[in-house]
Amino acid sequence: MFRLIALGILSAAFFSSTFILNRAMSLEGGHWVWSASLRYLYMLAFLGVGCCACGKARALGEVLALFRRHWVFWTLAGTTGFGVFYSLICFSASYAPGWVVATTWQTTILASPLVLLAFGRRVPSRALLFILVIFAGIILVNLDLAETATLKDVVLGGLPVLIAALAYPLGNQMVWEAQRGGQGLIPDIGDPVLANPFARIALLTLGSAPFWLLLILVTRPPAPSADQWLNTALVALLSGVVATGLFLHARHLASDAYQISAIDSTQSSEVVFSLLGEVLFLQGALPGPWGTAGIALTLVGLTFYLRAQYAGS
Repeated sequence: MFRLIALGILSAAFFSSTFILNRAMSLEGGHWVWSASLRYLYMLAFLGVGCCACGKARALGEVLALFRRHWVFWTLAGTTGFGVFYSLICFSASYAPGWVVATTWQTTILASPLVLLAFGRRVPSRALLFILVIFAGIILVNLDLAETATLKDVVLGGLPVLIAALAYPLGNQMVWEAQRGGQGLIPDIGDPVLANPFARIALLTLGSAPFWLLLILVTRPPAPSADQWLNTALVALLSGVVATGLFLHARHLASDAYQISAIDSTQSSEVVFSLLGEVLFLQGALPGPWGTAGIALTLVGLTFYLRAQYAGS
């Protein structure tokens, strides 16, 4: 269990680059659609080149073959877990600081049990109190933003993140269910290639491609700048490949719903990493009293949540 938690926290450190760099691109005038879609273009390139460079071109062919066999499922899972999730995260960065988006994003901890229940899985009830503590911290952080921003900024900086927080675990759980026999509309995909976390990333990324193309056609954003190309490449590498690989690997090692919820909850540590990064690299302001209290509550809730999970696992 300790190993799974450590992997989750390490992934959160790399995930925090998303919030910092997205905010940087927003402040420089970069359009959120490019911040979102270019990340996944780079991810496909990194994964493809990486496989070929490591002599695993055959594995890449197996991934493509698996995608063709279940393209409807991968398109649905990729659109949900990658497309909807990340487009809304980037959209919110145009209206709220990165650490606020990162803190609000922790509602994914609340969404994870709901997703598990939707798939008929048991969820831990012993830690519900601590989940409420985390949620209270998120509310305080957004109250801190409300003191210096307009109502529009608060709504557009927060509401999309709440939807993203549900879409991400939903997409990941769809893959988890498919690996374990499937149910309902989810097919049984017991292919051994899914044991590789990077194969799962590639499949979800390929599945999200139609969503990104449609989003670009609908919004018609202005061309990205050179800095935006560079920053999205960094996000793709640090968050899209390294962080997502670590996170999905930890989730793959989970043996039950208790461990899945615990791994998902480690993402709360993104708040601290995002705040430090924004202050150090973007000269962002430190949070006020409400924001400080909110971050503290979020981390306290996370700590006791993990202890409750560990004690019952």
